[in-house]
Amino acid sequence: MIQIKAKQQNVSFEKNVEKLAFVLSAHLYNTLDASKVIEEAAKRSGISTGVIKAAWDAAGEVIRTWATEGHNVPLPGLGSMRFSVRSKSVQNIEDVKTSLISARRVIFTPSKEVKDELQATKIAITCYDKDGNIVKRVTSADTNDVEDPENDGTTGNGTTGGGTTDNTDSGDQNQGGNTGGITPTPGGTDEN
Repeated sequence: MIQIKAKQQNVSFEKNVEKLAFVLSAHLYNTLDASKVIEEAAKRSGISTGVIKAAWDAAGEVIRTWATEGHNVPLPGLGSMRFSVRSKSVQNIEDVKTSLISARRVIFTPSKEVKDELQATKIAITCYDKDGNIVKRVTSADTNDVEDPENDGTTGNGTTGGGTTDNTDSGDQNQGGNTGGITPTPGGTDEN
């Protein structure tokens, strides 16, 4: 079950004006150490931890190298990843320069199996008031849609079950496919 926090916060942008709303975000656990993942993979596969670690390190190096060369690299059992940039648009060719790039990004595209697993996973939301007290718990009855960075941002019926639940940059959808080109987006920024 995916754990979500809904914390009551002031969402007003006006000075001295309080506008409270419940802001949803994923409850993140500790980041797992790579050695723990390697140890678990060794147990499940019957292959020694040394061999798994050597393969892990080699795969990481190959993925990093190929991705920085512009390839969309498969991540076995997970999907694929590639690097990209976010930049401003300019009308004149004389204005094209690397300073237009505002961010370097990693685009992860989950496999169908990962999306299916995520879609089948229930969501539990714990609501906290502005003082940090638990005021409600909810188990999802949403449409279980999963965002697809290679398409329009969603799967299924085109909704995300009433809103997104991650607090990442909301414009972080890949609109350029895997072409490697830069696609203009509204608001004067380009992203790939």
